[in-house]
Amino acid sequence: MEYGLIILVFAALLALFAIGIYNNLIRLKNQVQNAWSQIDVQLQRRYDLIPNLIETVKGYMDFEKGTLEAVVQARSDAVSAKEKVEKSGGPTEGSLKELLAAESTLKGALGNIFALAENYPDLKASNNMKVLQEELSSTENKVAFARQAYNDQAMHYNTYQQEFPNVLFAGLFGHHPAELWIVKDEGVKEAPKVKF
Repeated sequence: MEYGLIILVFAALLALFAIGIYNNLIRLKNQVQNAWSQIDVQLQRRYDLIPNLIETVKGYMDFEKGTLEAVVQARSDAVSAKEKVEKSGGPTEGSLKELLAAESTLKGALGNIFALAENYPDLKASNNMKVLQEELSSTENKVAFARQAYNDQAMHYNTYQQEFPNVLFAGLFGHHPAELWIVKDEGVKEAPKVKF
């Protein structure tokens, strides 16, 4: 009888301990998902600004149609990559790599537009262009901040999963490390040059 009571108390304590770990894992996973959604919001803001930029620039850059088309295609590819991340329930290794590649192409295409805009004095002086430049610059800062916050949350979640005794339960509860937003392409790490 005494051994049965000890086993029952031990099982109850183990169950409470496992419930505590489970709840912390859920809380941390939700924080990672929230941090990802902040990146998502800022990326969407950037994608929404690009058509306005194209419309502003279109009238001035009659001979630069290929550059404008490259930006439109890069935006489309980036939006598609972002949607794949959303459909997969959040960033996975494959979907995040695809998004990083699309973002790299988009930044390059935007950089080309701003570089070519230097050749058009009327465009440089345009109030719409200045406003769009400021909005895109502000958005880039917000994206960078959101990426940092996401990586901080993902690191905290991953560390919690790897600590003992949590490591014994994390896999059982279906939790896996969150993918970090790591930019390996050195060109992507540089902020786009946006100046007039």
